[in-house]
Amino acid sequence: MFLYGILSTIVFIIGMPFVFAVRKIIGKPNAGLKAKFGFVETPDFGEEDIIMLHGVSVGEVIALENLGKKIKTTFPHKKLVITTGTKTGQEIAQKKYADIADFITYFPFDIPFCVNKFLDRVKPSMVFIAETEIWPYFAYACSERSIPVSIINGRISDSTFKSYEKVKFFFKEVFKNFTAVYTQSEDDKRKYIAIGAAPDKVEVMGNLKFDVKRQDVSIDIGQKGFRVIIAGSTHSGEDEIILNTFKELKQKYPDIKLLLAPRHPKRVPDIENLIKSLKLDYGLRSKDDKFTQYDIIVLDTLGELGKMYSICHFAFIGGSFNKTGGHNPLEAAVYDKPTITGPSIHNFKDIYWTLDKTDAGKIVSTPDELKNYINKLLSDKEFYTKACEDCKNVFEAQKGALDFVIDRINELS
Repeated sequence: MFLYGILSTIVFIIGMPFVFAVRKIIGKPNAGLKAKFGFVETPDFGEEDIIMLHGVSVGEVIALENLGKKIKTTFPHKKLVITTGTKTGQEIAQKKYADIADFITYFPFDIPFCVNKFLDRVKPSMVFIAETEIWPYFAYACSERSIPVSIINGRISDSTFKSYEKVKFFFKEVFKNFTAVYTQSEDDKRKYIAIGAAPDKVEVMGNLKFDVKRQDVSIDIGQKGFRVIIAGSTHSGEDEIILNTFKELKQKYPDIKLLLAPRHPKRVPDIENLIKSLKLDYGLRSKDDKFTQYDIIVLDTLGELGKMYSICHFAFIGGSFNKTGGHNPLEAAVYDKPTITGPSIHNFKDIYWTLDKTDAGKIVSTPDELKNYINKLLSDKEFYTKACEDCKNVFEAQKGALDFVIDRINELS
């Protein structure tokens, strides 16, 4: 690891000025540079234990949210530090962890000076790194300081696995500095062992992102006797796709209704104009309109979408036919309701990948594929029943991840 430290420093010194210049030219800011060099302004934590959670970007930061909350309620005497690697990840962390974390900052560059300066200032008692962030020098420095460092929610994509397997001689040495690797699945466990992690250090924990609870609610918007399709968290351009699909399928299935929930309520007037242009009837949730009166209800209120999934037949999850990166399908799947999404899913790709391996979720590439899949869910009762059952089975297979990590923290405390 000494050699890695020297080489990584040399590469950093030679390459980073060029990288910084290119990023500036193309308009991508080099956010958090001071913190990434290890110069973090930490609060005075005194002698209290510090738990550090690292999520590189948006998906990982979101995955750690419930764990962060659980840590603060289970260990109120411990301090919580959150780190990210990207600007978007930092923005999400600042928003979601404002009332949870004691300190939020960037993860250091993986070279000796930056890592050691960071550890000198943050002084974590234990570190948990989400998913696939295998930073060799950081793990080594933690090991040298007797700081337990573990990978949680670990996963390795097929493409990453093929690359890592070619240099498993290197990763075998790297993994010696990790306390443990806790993976999302047996397949991920196999991959980590194949690239060099000791079998006795690798254990399946499930997926933190599946730690979603049903809301105990009773909803009546006149849905009885109808099959309600929810289009949740839609963005501009997606409403047209959904409404045109609904209009066409409504002629074939008179019992279907649509609950349309835009991601941003300010878009409601535009959606109303769009519905009118298609000569469809609609009501507004804010006016307590019912499906007994209208074929479409626009959810123009805040904070209700999560519970609405409990009444749907299945759901389309928006932000996926543009570059948004999708939204969380588990809010629907937790009610055993199948989900459909467009191709842009990078914010929740591992969740969609897990759902798409069964009939619990479907990733479609085009509006025509979306229409055809909706038609299948509406026409094939046996297929629909299996899709609902698959939702239940997926959650059953993934449950317990949150408590798993809390137990490991207890063991390390």
